[in-house]
Amino acid sequence: MRRVPPPEPRRRRRHRVLVAVPLALTAPLLAAGPSGWPGGEPAHAAPLPAARPAAADITVAQDGSGDHTTVQAAIDAVPAGNDAPVTIDVAPGTYRELVHIPADKPHIRLTGTGDGPEDVTIVYDNSAGTAKPGGGTYGTSGSATFMADADDFQARNLTFANDFDEIAHADQSGHQAVALRTRGDRILLENVVAEGDQDTLLLDSAAKGVVGRILVTDSTIRGNVDFIFGRASAVITDSVIEVTRRPDGSSSGYVTAPSTAAGTPGFLITDSVITGDVSDRTYYLGRPWHAGGDAALDPQTVVRDTELSAAVRQTPWTDMSGFPWEEDRFAEYHNTGPGAGPESADRPHLTDAEAAAYERADWFGDWTP
Repeated sequence: MRRVPPPEPRRRRRHRVLVAVPLALTAPLLAAGPSGWPGGEPAHAAPLPAARPAAADITVAQDGSGDHTTVQAAIDAVPAGNDAPVTIDVAPGTYRELVHIPADKPHIRLTGTGDGPEDVTIVYDNSAGTAKPGGGTYGTSGSATFMADADDFQARNLTFANDFDEIAHADQSGHQAVALRTRGDRILLENVVAEGDQDTLLLDSAAKGVVGRILVTDSTIRGNVDFIFGRASAVITDSVIEVTRRPDGSSSGYVTAPSTAAGTPGFLITDSVITGDVSDRTYYLGRPWHAGGDAALDPQTVVRDTELSAAVRQTPWTDMSGFPWEEDRFAEYHNTGPGAGPESADRPHLTDAEAAAYERADWFGDWTP
């Protein structure tokens, strides 16, 4: 792998794309935050409790033939501080429930036992503006159907969905509706579906300056506005990213909205397909989300070796909330299809030499999913 120095201090300039950060050379993320990896394990927001024996494998079936009839009940059965993998097998069915894996329950493997991910669906319909029973609203992050806050979470062969009805709640503010939220490190999502409209898949970390590495592979992600977003260091590979029409039938939106911390990798989409039954040239590949107006963030999305349908705009990046995309890290490399285009001032491309530092291994360091 080509070795280059860490990125220089942030300053305003156009097309600051080429910020390759080999992990072995990464400096501390924040003064009080973790050091780069692979030199040491990523920091957690707080120490985990003392390890306890792993729970036996658990089954979930709505007809009562398993250990539990809901996914959350199975999660509750895993002891806090579990120090070894525990598998939760979920039988086919639609599970309308909210599910939360707290940070002190690592090593959970959630697996649908159907023939494909569509056979097991975990779905709910909260949104950012939905009223909470105790007062207030859920907010974007809190709207998630499934919240995985622990490290070493894996999910296979099932669907995470949020079916919030924007038309029925047109008078409500806050239509963001998350299907799946992750906040841990070393997360694997394989052969899953994440579907919603706005803010479908929140790939995050435990806190600002804390590492959250994620691999999404052989999966499908559907949505229309900022539907892959967050501050995680995530690789999406061998997957289908499907842009959908807005609930009113209109065609416009944004695939990614990274909120990456400076000095860390953001989103890498590779060897995938971005497509959808929408109007041509109506979807951006991404825009920079400076969460909370934090100018010190350095959002990153790189899309490489991916087939782009005609849904993708010929100027595929755009500004967000007053932050110009040119001052963050957005680039392409060797994309194909009718949505691909030549390098220009509005469409930065990596060179072959630069692309050598934008591989899966550069994102994951000492973690081998």
